[in-house]
Amino acid sequence: MSHPYRDLPTRAFWRTAVTDADRTQFPGLYAPRFGIDPTTRVATAGSCFAQHIGTYLRAAGCKVLDCEKAPRGMTEKTAKRFGYGLFSARYGNVYTARQMRQLLQDAVAPDPSKDHVWPLGDRFVDAFRPTVEPEGLDSVEEVLLHRRHHLLRLGNMLKKTDVFVFTLGLTETWEDVQTGRVFPLSPGVAGGTFDPDRHRFYNQTHADVLADLAQIRDLLRQFNPAMELLLTVSPVPLTATATPEHVLSATTYSKATLRSAAGAFVAATDDVDYFPSYEIITAPASGGPWFAPNMRSVSAEGVEKVMGIFLAAHGLFDPAPPDESTPDDDPDEDDDLVCDELLLQAFAK
Repeated sequence: MSHPYRDLPTRAFWRTAVTDADRTQFPGLYAPRFGIDPTTRVATAGSCFAQHIGTYLRAAGCKVLDCEKAPRGMTEKTAKRFGYGLFSARYGNVYTARQMRQLLQDAVAPDPSKDHVWPLGDRFVDAFRPTVEPEGLDSVEEVLLHRRHHLLRLGNMLKKTDVFVFTLGLTETWEDVQTGRVFPLSPGVAGGTFDPDRHRFYNQTHADVLADLAQIRDLLRQFNPAMELLLTVSPVPLTATATPEHVLSATTYSKATLRSAAGAFVAATDDVDYFPSYEIITAPASGGPWFAPNMRSVSAEGVEKVMGIFLAAHGLFDPAPPDESTPDDDPDEDDDLVCDELLLQAFAK
């Protein structure tokens, strides 16, 4: 008797795809829509788990862009503290789709406003990336100058990007009700002052995330019409929740919403892909446990498991060495000079 399941591939059945499969590599779990090889210019952004993707791709010989490198002589520990080398730009953690959308909108039209500069004691920080200057800057004007510099470098990098990797982390966010802008952290945590009349907690819905992803894709295409988007969902649980729910339930809602929205968006497009890092870490069938004793941080073995599957799917087990003759993939020299000149003008005042 014929039926719809009769001729399905082995990956469609739990027994052949999981129980009896080689679960060290999970063949068929991830079939990339587009390739990544040592010539592909990749940019990364998102929550903290996105850092691992950039690290492993670099180790595999791929061109992971970095448009805001640490100053010469800065130690690696200090560089990380000031947001260098974590992602492809110094934007800090971009936890939500809404945060990513507004960052790209700012990069299209880099005109920062003093309304989103937060005080930090007698110093000041950028409300949209308050942790990249943990000691703050001297003035509002200096913060605005640094943000404009950041946005110029980001925009120039995106023009060169072939694949943009974005790791979705949260649905919970804090919004300025006067401007509609969202922050990576609640005002008062790393600068600023929480005002209950101005700041509201908002937990994004499936529809919210789906709409933001569509705008993210459109904004990326403004920089490079050929750019492809690769989505992942971070397996890292929430540190805390501002909902009345238990943090475990709140984490489940957040991750389920992000995974569902990402799946729906990929299904409706042909230039967007999804890599199941979340599933690999959280599914008991993949082995593990892949979390550290705090049940939140992904272990080194877990990261290696995820990235091994990712690299294998792209044929990057034994990648060719980087082409030393290829120019540096930082922003164009002319743009560097413009940005540096802006900084020099400000510091000379």
